[in-house]
Amino acid sequence: MAGHSHWAKIKYKKAASDAKKGQVFSKIAREITIAVREKGPNPEFNPRLRLALERAKEVNMPSDNVERAIKRGTGEIAGEKLEEVMFEIFGPGGTKILLTGITDNKNRSFTQLKQVLNKHNAKLGNEGSVRWFFKKMASLGLKLSQQPPEYQEKETIELLAIEAGAQDFYWQGDELYIYFLPEEGEKGKKFLIDHGLKIDSFSLEWVPQENIQLEEKDVEANKKFLEELDDLDFTQEIYINLNL
Repeated sequence: MAGHSHWAKIKYKKAASDAKKGQVFSKIAREITIAVREKGPNPEFNPRLRLALERAKEVNMPSDNVERAIKRGTGEIAGEKLEEVMFEIFGPGGTKILLTGITDNKNRSFTQLKQVLNKHNAKLGNEGSVRWFFKKMASLGLKLSQQPPEYQEKETIELLAIEAGAQDFYWQGDELYIYFLPEEGEKGKKFLIDHGLKIDSFSLEWVPQENIQLEEKDVEANKKFLEELDDLDFTQEIYINLNL
């Protein structure tokens, strides 16, 4: 693997501070509901729910919203029939994109997506045509400048990541993204926290095996495309094999 895009996380953090906050809350609420339906309301035994609750806390989602989402998952209160979707996309300049979503109307979501694809000269791939290029990993993010003095050197923190069981890692300026096998992520996270590291983010992600290089005009075209994909109401996460 050679890096990834954390586009969706960047968008969530940006949206949490502007007028899109309601849309962010809605997306997280759907994730919570699906997670509860999948493996119950106890985050101790439900890693997906635990991650969704951490995200809700990061963006200061009101506790009432969280509780309603949990109760919709358990069936205590009525809710829309939600379905998970994944779309495999070939974007501008030949980028490969995985879009995951949660929708209450798959046909409507597909129609909305097609309109964005046509606008940006992008194409929907067949099942497996893009997903094979990505690998599901536990991704942990931190900032070097925020770590204890003994971990202020890149090499030192990389060695600790390897000791924690990291499969790979990727630097983007001051930020380090560490990748674990999905089943090893929680243990790796605990190891690093126990050693005094400050963790900024933790999630399960589809990580591209290799990123491509594009001309600036194609990079900008992808940024605009991803903005519109992210604005679709059913979109949860977006992964792309391009550094943005």
